[in-house]
Amino acid sequence: MFYYVLKYVVLGPLLKLLFRPRIEGLAYVPEDGAAIVAGNHLSFSDHFLMPAVLKRRITFLAKAEYFTGPGLKGRLTAAFFRSAGQIPVDRSGKEAGKAAVREGLGVLAKDELLGIYPEGTRSHDGRLYKGKVGVAVMAITAGVPVVPCAMVGTFEIQPPGRKIPRIKRVTIRFSTPLDFSRFAGMEKEKAVLRAVTDEIMSAILALSGQEYVDRYAADVKAEQATEGRKFPRLRH
Repeated sequence: MFYYVLKYVVLGPLLKLLFRPRIEGLAYVPEDGAAIVAGNHLSFSDHFLMPAVLKRRITFLAKAEYFTGPGLKGRLTAAFFRSAGQIPVDRSGKEAGKAAVREGLGVLAKDELLGIYPEGTRSHDGRLYKGKVGVAVMAITAGVPVVPCAMVGTFEIQPPGRKIPRIKRVTIRFSTPLDFSRFAGMEKEKAVLRAVTDEIMSAILALSGQEYVDRYAADVKAEQATEGRKFPRLRH
């Protein structure tokens, strides 16, 4: 219930009023049945803007830190994400990845819409990074289509470190669902998972127009933190 109050009464109308999102290809998102929406991840605002424009409910696998923050702010954030039906995911380690896949498959088993950011974390510089194969595992195992999505302009309104987003128009694009039924039963084949994930990321790239980096974002962020190196950022 709280999800629909947020979407149709409180947050949804406010976001549409402030950011006036251009929505392209919304008809590609199935109106019923299980499907995955796989998108780029440029900003904290992505969590709210994409669900606001969809016609049906979507559940995201959200990082566990949103549910465990300290103090009153942390408790309020956790309550918000739980009420909105989002699922906490521990992103550390191999077993954590398996748990995320199980949670995602649970959503799809209920014929619901699952939202995934294949990069695994927000882009720290506006570029598109290599996708993790969990999205491929879920798509093949559940036998569901994957709808590519691109958030355009959200990095400019709220780059990392900015708490209050700038008021500026953004674009949200969807494209033709990708069918991976030809790989049924091959969800344990590493080469297949890599190929499927790369196909998904290629479709996202075509929508977003970002610069692509064939490395995991988390690895690049770790290097930056360890070595103090600075990476190019988009102007905003």
